[in-house]
Amino acid sequence: MRALALLPVLGALSAPIAAAEGPVVAVGLPAGGLTDRDFLDDGRPDPAKVELGRYLFYDKILSGNRNISCATCHHALAGTGDGLSLPVGEGGRGLGVTRDTGRGASAIPARVPRNAPPLFNIGARAYRALFLDGRVEIDPSSPSGYRTPAGDQLPEGLESVLAAQAMFPVASSTEMAGQPGENEIADAAAAGRLAGPDGVWGLLAARLEAIPAYRRLFAEAYPDVRRGAPIRFVDAANAIAAFETVAFRADGSRFDRYLRGDRTALTPAERRGLQLFFGKAECGRCHSGPLLTDHRYHAVAMPQVGPGKGDGPGGYGDYGRERVTGDPRDRFRFRTPSLRNVALTAPYGHDGAYDTLEAVVRHMLDPVTALEEYDPGQLVLPSRPDLDELDLRALEDERQRQELASACELAPRHLSDEEIADLVAFLRALTDPRSLDLRWTVPERVPSGLPVRD
Repeated sequence: MRALALLPVLGALSAPIAAAEGPVVAVGLPAGGLTDRDFLDDGRPDPAKVELGRYLFYDKILSGNRNISCATCHHALAGTGDGLSLPVGEGGRGLGVTRDTGRGASAIPARVPRNAPPLFNIGARAYRALFLDGRVEIDPSSPSGYRTPAGDQLPEGLESVLAAQAMFPVASSTEMAGQPGENEIADAAAAGRLAGPDGVWGLLAARLEAIPAYRRLFAEAYPDVRRGAPIRFVDAANAIAAFETVAFRADGSRFDRYLRGDRTALTPAERRGLQLFFGKAECGRCHSGPLLTDHRYHAVAMPQVGPGKGDGPGGYGDYGRERVTGDPRDRFRFRTPSLRNVALTAPYGHDGAYDTLEAVVRHMLDPVTALEEYDPGQLVLPSRPDLDELDLRALEDERQRQELASACELAPRHLSDEEIADLVAFLRALTDPRSLDLRWTVPERVPSGLPVRD
């Protein structure tokens, strides 16, 4: 869909796919699609580590005030997201679209400024950078092996960029840590103290160490712990990454069947949509490769809503990748999302601006016009007057809208309503039916004894 020089949609090897209707289309996907080798640990992490990660992912013990877990914003029953445009972090109550902003002194001070990204296939080896702005990246020149906001505080021993990413939500005041004065983890986070025994990660490791059931689980997963070594938060992050790799793998869609040779797997509408995706609509310029992402960063004039990241007039903007690189050319660029299971992961956009698949497809076909005509009524946000007041500040600022429009890399593409329907049909064919029921990932209880089902 981008107005760029055509990016190579083929990897080192690719297979042309003959559509049942129309000409042969080279889709830029290796023959057979994804395989075990495309995932961390060849798709088979240590089961003891996976089971430990499962408990940690759903346990509120990792939050400063013991009231939110990783799963709160990335729940298996909400498409590994939360169903909201912008997450309600630490201090909120409930789950998914029913989550509110909390009450009294413990209520959230602000919305989390970016949409909770889905976790499907997040354990693929192809990911070398994570977060929407790529602020956690593989960097062999760094002692830890990763370039992150923690700098030299990031410890060694992290087994993947996914594990490195898991080190950070626990240190965010709006996501999991809480506000200064509420708990010692929030105080450490506010002071920028991440490493060491009195840092965020050391304090959380000490919490886990104090729970006998966790001590046993870590000993089963890590020989050094079994021999008496203390639990490290690095161990917890590696276990969470192992769990996510297994639980949220999604490579069994009808499109995968099509790639593996079953030419009856897609309906006629879906095959027409495939033709459009890699042809006239030009989506495949950026949504390429087995995960349908180029892992690059692009500016697509997505409407800016929510509190922003402190950028631009009033601080209500979000400069995206520029916040990491410092390069103004990266302003408003965000990482191309994978489209695997995309029908399950609404709302869409770095700030959840669009609530339906058709709406975001129409935006990508003509971003600047869509930006000007954007209807904020589609936002999915729990209402609170002081937060509502900030949600549209950037969008209502004509200067900021013009800056977004000027940075857009996409030229308009015209598709008929029927063609858009076919394109959306193809996107729905990217759904792995195994991802429709992930109840098995949710434990009945967690070792801390804190509640799971809220």
